[in-house]
Amino acid sequence: MNNFWNNILRYPRFFISSVTGLILVILTPFKNLFKIPRLRIFAIVFLLVFILSLYFIIKNMIAL
Repeated sequence: MNNFWNNILRYPRFFISSVTGLILVILTPFKNLFKIPRLRIFAIVFLLVFILSLYFIIKNMIAL
């Protein structure tokens, strides 16, 4: 029974490490974009436009 609870307690660590690895794999291409100056400007502008549109969409959804 002790072995069972040890296995159950390992799942949160596995979940956190899996999610961290997934995030790193997803962000790697964006990190490579920042190495080229012309693409760096495009990536920053795209990120700002994305965050601003998300902000305005959520703001209108909750009717502030």
